[in-house]
Amino acid sequence: MSIDQTQSDGVVVLTINRPPVNALDIETVERLRDLAIGMAAAPPIGVLLSGAGQCFSAGVDTRAFGTYTPPDRARMILAISAMITALYALPCPVVAAVSGHALGGGFVLMLAGDVRIAIDDDKAKLGLTEAKAGVPFPAAPLEIIKAELAPELLRRLTLTSQTMPPAALHQLGVIDGLCSADDLLATAEARVRQLADQPAFGLVKQQIRRDTLARLRAIVASGQDSLIEALARG
Repeated sequence: MSIDQTQSDGVVVLTINRPPVNALDIETVERLRDLAIGMAAAPPIGVLLSGAGQCFSAGVDTRAFGTYTPPDRARMILAISAMITALYALPCPVVAAVSGHALGGGFVLMLAGDVRIAIDDDKAKLGLTEAKAGVPFPAAPLEIIKAELAPELLRRLTLTSQTMPPAALHQLGVIDGLCSADDLLATAEARVRQLADQPAFGLVKQQIRRDTLARLRAIVASGQDSLIEALARG
């Protein structure tokens, strides 16, 4: 499986496990989508999202995407929007444990976390590299980056494909905490439990995301995305 699912005393740990860089293909995205939808029906204490090895996720597998037929590209794009919407909408705490590079779609996955903890390592590169990779944003990820990033940083990251180390993004408030690789999962799990201990957490999360979630759900319900047509036109 490209997504490993384990439990730690009621906390669900989802680990993207697709060596060497945990890139996202159709099967990985659909697996994560289905897991998130399933958890919405019976929310756990919280979710810890991580990547196997020394990479969180390098985003969309551009090599695989380049081989997809037009119907498979459409399937992938719609699955990405459904997956990120389901993850972002979970009423329970979601903490991203960023073990290394988080690029493109991997960066968007990180942004879907209510709290983001990353390794304190300048060799880890984080950024929205869609323009450089040649794979533009599906509709739902675009809504999330607009909601979660300040406009100036959004402009800089998306239009230049600039990458930044975790410490720089911590200073900008995108990353909430830094720690060693050895302490990452334990620190992230502790944050999940701290969030879950707040009795009104789920309701407050839904309140502050209501408008964004309404747009995301409308995108998924439409079954359409202008990116599909744009790619078909070449």
